[in-house]
Amino acid sequence: MVRPFNFSAGPAALPLEVLEQAAAEMLDWHGSGVSVMEMSHRGRDFMSICEQAEHDLRDLLAVPASFRILFMQGGGLGQNAIVPMNLMARSASRTADFVLTGSWSIKSQAEARRYGEAHVAARLSDERPMRLPPPSSWQLSANTSYVHVCSNETIDGIEFQDLPDLSALGCDAPLVIDCSSHIASRPIDWTRVGLAYAGAQKNIGPAGLTLVIVREDLLGHALSICPSVFDYRTVADQGSMFNTPPTYAIYIAGLTFQWLKRQTESGLHGLAAIEARNIAKAKLLYDCIDGSKLYRNQIDPSCRSRMNVPFFLADESLTEPFLVQAREAGLLQLKGHKSVGGLRASLYNAMPIEGVQALVQHMHAFESHHV
Repeated sequence: MVRPFNFSAGPAALPLEVLEQAAAEMLDWHGSGVSVMEMSHRGRDFMSICEQAEHDLRDLLAVPASFRILFMQGGGLGQNAIVPMNLMARSASRTADFVLTGSWSIKSQAEARRYGEAHVAARLSDERPMRLPPPSSWQLSANTSYVHVCSNETIDGIEFQDLPDLSALGCDAPLVIDCSSHIASRPIDWTRVGLAYAGAQKNIGPAGLTLVIVREDLLGHALSICPSVFDYRTVADQGSMFNTPPTYAIYIAGLTFQWLKRQTESGLHGLAAIEARNIAKAKLLYDCIDGSKLYRNQIDPSCRSRMNVPFFLADESLTEPFLVQAREAGLLQLKGHKSVGGLRASLYNAMPIEGVQALVQHMHAFESHHV
C-alpha cells in the first residue's frame, strides 16, 4: 500500500510500524483474547502496558528519578488551567510569569489569569524576521511561582533551541514548558525544567493523552478549587489511575516510544538518531525556502522550528493552486493555520526524509511554473 505523506500539525502521522503492530493486535492483545480498548485499566494486562510505556518514556528522554511521569487528559489547553491550579499557590502573591512567543503561550497566559496574577515577562517584538526575546531581557517577578514558556510554537513555527537557565537570571522558580509539538524530537535539559507537559497527538500518539513530567517537590501545592482528578499529587500517588486514563492512547504511545528507541541514524541511536534526522529534514525544507523567489519564512534562523515550518507564497492567490497540486502529488495537510494563513509543513518524527524530499520537489516544480 502506497500511503500519502501527511504533514498535519495534529492529530499527526504515526509511524507505519506502530500502526501495523496496533492493527495486528487489535482483536487479541498477546493472547489475552481482548483488544486493549476492552481491558480494565486496573487489570494485570493493561497495568503492564502502562508501566512499560512509562519506563520507555523515562529511558528515552533520560527523565531523572526526581521527576514523576503522569498520564493525564485534557491536552495542552487543559494544562493551561491545571498548571496554575497546581503551582500558582507556591507564592503568596499567586503570581506566575509568562513569555509570549506565539499563539499557544498567549493562550496559556490568558487562562492562567483565572487563578492568579499572570505577569508577562517578555513578548515577541513586531520586527521581521521574528526572534525570541533573549532571556537577559525578561522582566521576571520577584518570588514568582513559576515561569512558563512554550518551547515550540506549533502555529508560528518558533522554537527554543536552548531552554533558558533561570538560575543564571537570579530566579529560583521552576521553569514550566509546553513542549507539545516537539516532545521526543530532541533531548530536554532537566536541570533547567521543573515541569514539562505535552499533548500526545503531535509527536507521540492519538489525541486524548496528555503527558506531564513534574519534579517531585512541585507536588502538593494545588489550590483548594483544583478538582481531585487534576491534582498532580493525587494523580502521582495513584500511578495515573485515579480515574480511567486514556488506555488506548497510552498503548499507542508506548508502541511509539519503543519505535523511537529502535531508531538508528549514522551510528546514533534512539533520541539522538531522531534528532539528527529531524535536523536534516528541517534543513532540507528551509534551504528550499531560503533559496526561492516564491516562498518565504518569517522566522529568524536562530529560532526556527524543526517540527513546524510555516511559509508563505509571494503571491497569496497561488496558495490554493499549490495545495490542490500538492494533494494530487500525495502531499496532505499543508494548509497554514486559519489564524495566520499561508502554508505549514509539520515534520514530526514519523515523517520520513522521503516525504520532505517529495515536498521540496513539488515546491521546485510549482515555482518553475509561477516565477
